Amino acid sequence: MCIPPPNVTGTLHLGHALTNAVEDTLVRWHRMRGETSLWNPGCDHAGIATQVVVEKKLWKEQKQTRHDIGREKFIQMAWQWKEEKGDTIYNQLKTLGSSLDWDRACFTMDPKLSKAVTEAFVRLHEDGAIYRSNRLVNWSCTLKSAISDIEVDKKELPGRTLLPVPGYTEKVEFGVLVSFAYQIEGEDEEIVVATTRIETMLGDTAIAVHPSDERYKHLHGKMAAHPFCDRWIPIVTDEFVDMAFGTGAVKITPAHDHNDYDVGKRHNLPFITIIDDLGNITAEGGPFKSMKRFDARKAVLQALMEKGLYRDTKDNPMVVPICSRSKDVIEPLLKAQWYVDCGDMASQAAEAVRQKELKIVPDMHEKTWFNWLDNIRDWCISRQLWWGHRIPCYFITIADGSFPAGDDIDNKYWVSGRTETEALEKAAARFAVSPSAITLRQDEDVLDTWFSSALFPFSIFGWPDQTQELSAFYPGTLLETGHDIIFFWVARMVMFGLKLMGKLPFKEVYLHAMVRDAHGRKMSKSLGNVIDPVDVIHGITLEGLYQQLEMGNLDPREIQRAKAGQKADYPTGIPECGTDALRFALLAYTAQGRDINLDVNRVQGYRFFCNKLWNANKFALMGLGNDFKPESTAQLSGAERPMDLWILSRLAAAADSCNDGFAAYDFPAVTTAIYNFWLYDLCDVYLEYLKPVFRGDDQQRAAASRSVLYTCLDVALRLISPFMPFISEELYQRLPRRSTNCPPSICVTAYPEATECVWRDKALEEKVTFVLSIVGTIRSLCSDYFLTSKQAADVYLKCSDASTQDAVRVFADLVMTLTNSHTVTTMVSEQPPEGCAISTVSDLCVVHLLLKGLIDPVKEEAKLQSKKTKLDVQRQQLHTSTQVANYELKVPEQVRSSNTEKLQQLDNEIVKLGEALETIAKML
Repeated sequence: MCIPPPNVTGTLHLGHALTNAVEDTLVRWHRMRGETSLWNPGCDHAGIATQVVVEKKLWKEQKQTRHDIGREKFIQMAWQWKEEKGDTIYNQLKTLGSSLDWDRACFTMDPKLSKAVTEAFVRLHEDGAIYRSNRLVNWSCTLKSAISDIEVDKKELPGRTLLPVPGYTEKVEFGVLVSFAYQIEGEDEEIVVATTRIETMLGDTAIAVHPSDERYKHLHGKMAAHPFCDRWIPIVTDEFVDMAFGTGAVKITPAHDHNDYDVGKRHNLPFITIIDDLGNITAEGGPFKSMKRFDARKAVLQALMEKGLYRDTKDNPMVVPICSRSKDVIEPLLKAQWYVDCGDMASQAAEAVRQKELKIVPDMHEKTWFNWLDNIRDWCISRQLWWGHRIPCYFITIADGSFPAGDDIDNKYWVSGRTETEALEKAAARFAVSPSAITLRQDEDVLDTWFSSALFPFSIFGWPDQTQELSAFYPGTLLETGHDIIFFWVARMVMFGLKLMGKLPFKEVYLHAMVRDAHGRKMSKSLGNVIDPVDVIHGITLEGLYQQLEMGNLDPREIQRAKAGQKADYPTGIPECGTDALRFALLAYTAQGRDINLDVNRVQGYRFFCNKLWNANKFALMGLGNDFKPESTAQLSGAERPMDLWILSRLAAAADSCNDGFAAYDFPAVTTAIYNFWLYDLCDVYLEYLKPVFRGDDQQRAAASRSVLYTCLDVALRLISPFMPFISEELYQRLPRRSTNCPPSICVTAYPEATECVWRDKALEEKVTFVLSIVGTIRSLCSDYFLTSKQAADVYLKCSDASTQDAVRVFADLVMTLTNSHTVTTMVSEQPPEGCAISTVSDLCVVHLLLKGLIDPVKEEAKLQSKKTKLDVQRQQLHTSTQVANYELKVPEQVRSSNTEKLQQLDNEIVKLGEALETIAKML
């Protein structure tokens, strides 16, 4: 299993912590089962993210841009930054307890992996799977680069909205639909179109209408005059037009809109670029030349008004594409780029899942898998950056007049090579000229970061060299990651694995949920909810969180917003929770198919659970004694009492649940089984039961219980070890060993299996469950009458028949211990004494708690009556608040549900107090 390589750009957040908690827990489980397990670490060079960070650093420290210092020096600076900051993530992973094979750590721009990138590109290019084409890309004018879909945030707008855009002092208007008219050539007629980006009308080369739209049939094939450019634009028919939307006539800007691009191709329209790489209007924009694009938006609108062509502006819900790195509005631009032909590879990847050769868990994601792969578009892999793998392709110039100069998008004039020498030889052979007649110019662009990531499962083992590691560890078994990168990474690894290796890179893909904050919001630095897992582990003050924000690259306004968010969520900072508690909490939340709304403060609850484990083991070791020597194997002596057998049965049930849960990637099932056994079965019941046993004189009974207790500690620590490696190791080292041949560490000790835990007895568990319900009833009665732990009452259990009495009598000592009772008497036909509080457990048993002599009836009645009066007042006030006019309409549903629940609770408490008062009245 290989790690999803985190970006080298900074620090991990809680989403990464979940990924590594899941993967480390799985690999520890497999390792404890005796399987050879490799978990390979690595880091991604993160092209755009790293370049942005280094450029900001350069400007902040030297007030220079990368162009001021040149490509070579900038790359050196990026490497220096990587060497300084690159260990941060690995140190975080180690703090998280990640048991990676650290000797195999790799970086996607290491020589070994870079060699694989070059080899893959050259092979795919030679095969025709990589080609050059002039197409629309997601362009960030701020970054001056194309970016991938995953780096585009889709901001939904309900209507007119003003958004901040880098490079503009005033906010820019979005979410409106502007209608304007084109004049028909030679006619006293116009055709009205509408657009959300009015500035793009400068690049219009057609108006499209539906061929069946009767309103425009008389205009088919006619021309319209562009009001600002010396250009006539045709009216074309195309079935993509929605006749019911707007006027049913659509302006076509093929060079700046993805839908219009397809229309332009179908109708052979001119592709006119009117926005350049910097976001300024080109010379094709006529009188608006050199204007910034959103300044031109206002200017074009004003000019249309002046010409009498403006019709109206309406609110229009829409999605605005935002660059996640620069926060700039994405501009679709035509660019000559390198593309991967994904058709055949995508078909093979989809078929692998359909034929069950590749399993996706949970299978709900198969629909997404098929939808993307069955409708895949070719992948643009060019990025206009300096940091990354420079594309190993060279443009050919021939110093021979018999050959025409090549065009930048002509694939014939581009040649790939593992080295420039190899490329030169290929070029010379292609044109049948001497190498001396050829000049090569390497493409300035670098490859999309996802290209190298797609090779990760085999590049880390030395491919293309046929290494021993490659044959041993490829293909892998499992790929675990978040479902948000199923397209960008998982599918591409499968495609490249099948294409370049002829084998799937793994057999299973487990996709975990996304981690959101306690309010269900996506993690965002500007919201202040991106938390470093190390801060949850060690704790941090609110001031410390503020300092981290100020050390980052956020805009000052965003810093203030983030601080407000942190103060609201963590008014006193984040408490120290520890690694084990964080890991356990993340996995306990991981229900398949659901996002995780993680309240960091709730992680502290699992820290308290760790404290419980520590104290339980401390008590248990004291009970075992310094001279305790366990048997060489876990076996029964025959002296065990029912409760000894019960705890072993519960332990066996927990082991079964853990192994079943692991196999199904049902982590909440595993954590619940472990948590319930330690807390409710072992600590709350068995350890309490053992206290009088260890204090008693029956040494044979005590010895049997000690052996059972040791088995519980040994097995239960191994069960929890994959989740909580630190505390389980520390406590395991304190246990005496069964033999001198035992493994030195819990992490390489066998995980409990069904063949080891053979003690399950469901019938016994049912009996104890019934007895524990009796215990709960007695405790509830003691609470109702405010009895303290020093007031040991006599308990009488009225059973429905002799068989029930016999079953309960066996556990009388357990009931007495867990309820701190003076005596426990079972009966069938006999009657309990007067002065008892009564509560029914079930139709099989009724509890009678003798209060006479333990309480002062007069004082108790006054106390109970006072409490009932207060609750009556509270109930009346709450009831009155629900009777206001239009309550169902005015009060939010969540508040109404809460009020109903509170009323029910108050009613139940008042009824119980009334019953208690009736009991007290009989004692007066």
